[in-house]
Amino acid sequence: MSASTPSLLVAARETAGHQHYPQGALYMVATPIGNLADIALRALQVLSLADTVACEDTRHTAALLQGYGLHKPLLALHEHNEAEAAQTVVQRLQAGQRVAYVSDAGTPGVSDPGARLVAAVTAAGLRCVPLPGPSSITALLSVTGHSGWDGQFVFAGFLSPKATERQRQLQQIGADARACLLLEAPHRIEALAKDMAALGPRLLTVGRELTKQFEEIAQLPAADFSAWLAGGAHRTRGEFALMVHPLVADAAETDALDATTLRTLDLLLAELPLKTAVRLCAEISGQPKNALYDAALARRQAGDNKA
Repeated sequence: MSASTPSLLVAARETAGHQHYPQGALYMVATPIGNLADIALRALQVLSLADTVACEDTRHTAALLQGYGLHKPLLALHEHNEAEAAQTVVQRLQAGQRVAYVSDAGTPGVSDPGARLVAAVTAAGLRCVPLPGPSSITALLSVTGHSGWDGQFVFAGFLSPKATERQRQLQQIGADARACLLLEAPHRIEALAKDMAALGPRLLTVGRELTKQFEEIAQLPAADFSAWLAGGAHRTRGEFALMVHPLVADAAETDALDATTLRTLDLLLAELPLKTAVRLCAEISGQPKNALYDAALARRQAGDNKA
């Protein structure tokens, strides 16, 4: 890694160095969630320009920066001192510094510290600049392979560590037709899996240790998740991203659509994109959106076959 680091920083400077990086601004920098090679070149350029790197864990970030051949003054800013440390960042920004903030992995402020920092910087009238990068959320979504849904999903993040509240949250997820994306730590994954059995046959995509050497992705009914975890001692190790798939309308619901609703759907499909037609038809008729979506797909496919 060290032999290639200089050329990596040169590449970052050549591709991103021409952009404007204002002083007195906070840069929220997404960092790899496991694989060092996933760093964005613009992130490297900002980290190389930063006067201070505020971070969730100074030891972790020092090792991360060293992996890219960078050495920067570090400022600890984590969930236990975020309010106080945020004021230190504000003072440095007011002095004209560029400050980058990184969490231990992924995008800061998303199930990681950083939100209160951004709020403090914004309240002081200073600029916050987001630098996108690795994300377990979008990484998992890209491999769920679920067709026939409208792309809507709920990001629930980490559910409550308290069993009663977690079970209540899962009841809400089970009643929601949309996909839901969860995150969980290894020491709580077995408890979550046990409670997820209440979702029964609802499809679940499991992402374990995404982007890392022992990455594992599996798709199974939520009721089988505990058994899957028990299938190998290694399966309870590492960080998890989980997608509860959207509810799929069953044939009975689709068949129950009356002629007037189907006529409305046909008229809308003739003039509008499929997703828009389905949404409007659901609002007009009060019928389940999933059933209408399945009916729309079938009717459009039938039309294509006739053509």
